Amino acid sequence: MRAARLMSLVLLLQARGRMTAMELSRELEVSERTVHRDVLALSEAGVPVYADRGRGGGYRLLDGYRTRLTGLDRAEAEALFLSGVPEALREMGLGEVAATARLKASAALSPGLRDAPATAAQRFHLDAPGWFASERPPPTALAPLARAVWGDHPVTARYRRAARSRPAEQTGQTGEAGAARRPLEPYGLVLKAGVWYLATRSAIYRVDRFDEVELQSDLRFERDGAFDLAAFWSEKSARFANSLLTTDVTVRLSPAALHRLPSVADRAALDEALASAGEPDGQGWVTLRLPVESLEVAYDQILRFGPEAEVLGPPDLRTHVAGAAARMHDLYGSSGGGSAG
Repeated sequence: MRAARLMSLVLLLQARGRMTAMELSRELEVSERTVHRDVLALSEAGVPVYADRGRGGGYRLLDGYRTRLTGLDRAEAEALFLSGVPEALREMGLGEVAATARLKASAALSPGLRDAPATAAQRFHLDAPGWFASERPPPTALAPLARAVWGDHPVTARYRRAARSRPAEQTGQTGEAGAARRPLEPYGLVLKAGVWYLATRSAIYRVDRFDEVELQSDLRFERDGAFDLAAFWSEKSARFANSLLTTDVTVRLSPAALHRLPSVADRAALDEALASAGEPDGQGWVTLRLPVESLEVAYDQILRFGPEAEVLGPPDLRTHVAGAAARMHDLYGSSGGGSAG
């Protein structure tokens, strides 16, 4: 731990020229007393660190001195390519590795380019999670799975599959099936809308459904060199999304509702729905077939259109929506506002 800190201290001075003990203590997250001791240890080891006294002083390296410790190791190089998603790095336990890699990269730059990392950070920032997403801790299984992915280590894991839910009118809730213990070869991790997924060679699993993960760090599996994680995820996720669309409804939409359709319908259903759209009628309304996960989901989606959508079928859904419209009329039809209790 101290060796890594001493190396970081040298790289900081090499990258920035001169730094005070207070600045170094903040960067290294140690006390100023520890900084003084580390500088003394470096001097005794032959590293030419000098202290400039007086106002504006601090520590600096001898002019022209450059450490040979700037080479990235494999873990640091891999983490550097993920440095645009810092939250994901922290959740996988790679935050410190990436920070060291960035520091080494900065130290290796010529003096005229050393402000490049700060310049880029001032101008570009990736905020991956969506709006209104609540903060939640990363799944406990994420860190060991990340280590397995980086090292090509197999794992034995206990995984809970989501149970098929009964109709909402019967249960009002969903449950989960029992956990099964299985061997897995982790190929990659994907972060989608705040949810982590593990990809194997043939399947995708939600990381938050792993109850136990036993990392077999003494073993390695043979990775398929042709495996393309991005293409695999795209194909599997599209197939999964389409598999959820088990039924369809026929609706008539106003021009305003048709404009809002992409924000209401499932993305997997959108292309099929638009392809089925007929020509606008005399009022500009369009009739189309909308693939949906269930009639309960369709009910919620249709209500979001308000009076800009009409259900034509199936009859049960039309009756359900009509009932909701009647209740809305009872609430808002009178001029007296809410009723007194």
